[in-house]
Amino acid sequence: MQIAGLQKLTLLDYPGHVACTVFTPGCNFRCPFCHNAPLVLPERLGCDTTEEEVLSFLKKRVGVLDGVAITGGEPLLHRDIGAFLEKVRALGFKVKLDTNGSFPDHLISLVRSGLVDRVAMDIKNAPALYGRTVGIESFDLAPVERSKDFLLSGEVEYEFRTTVVRGLHTAESLIGAAKWIEGAKEYYLQQFKDSGDIIALEGLGAFGEKEMHELADAVRPIIPSVEVRGV
Repeated sequence: MQIAGLQKLTLLDYPGHVACTVFTPGCNFRCPFCHNAPLVLPERLGCDTTEEEVLSFLKKRVGVLDGVAITGGEPLLHRDIGAFLEKVRALGFKVKLDTNGSFPDHLISLVRSGLVDRVAMDIKNAPALYGRTVGIESFDLAPVERSKDFLLSGEVEYEFRTTVVRGLHTAESLIGAAKWIEGAKEYYLQQFKDSGDIIALEGLGAFGEKEMHELADAVRPIIPSVEVRGV
């Protein structure tokens, strides 16, 4: 499997676990606020870490790390990810998968094969604003809807999360997103961060800490468990 990078230690990417993070290249979305632009845009891709190197590292961390967080880009673009996860599981590690939700069949198959312990799915915005938010005006929301419904069914531990961006999100749009995932056990509003390598930053920005908490308060009547991250 193509791998674009490895973060050898994280206490944040897999809640409650000491883990490492594996980055996969490529994404089918073009979210203008994406902070991982080098992983998303084909002309910027660089895959300088091999699968063998990652597995060799993991073998040395058995008993030290609890799990592996798989992120991107969009990891489910890679049809061979299942074979990689089988090798990770064979070493005894838990697996957390990040996804934009646009490949429900692949997601469901991995979960039902016992290869994924936790899923973090991005909820980009209220349904009516999805196309603009993901940078694809004609975007078909149906696959994301299927992934969302699958996670809400409770077959696997999950979280939903929205990166909140001034210029794309409002209290009203976040309320719309919350209604779309009503019943979610975990929902996080993440403060936008300018990594310095954003796909299309013009007109976009971050909400302040106080504003982020006000937005969470607006959502809380629908999803009481909503929390703010990154402030």
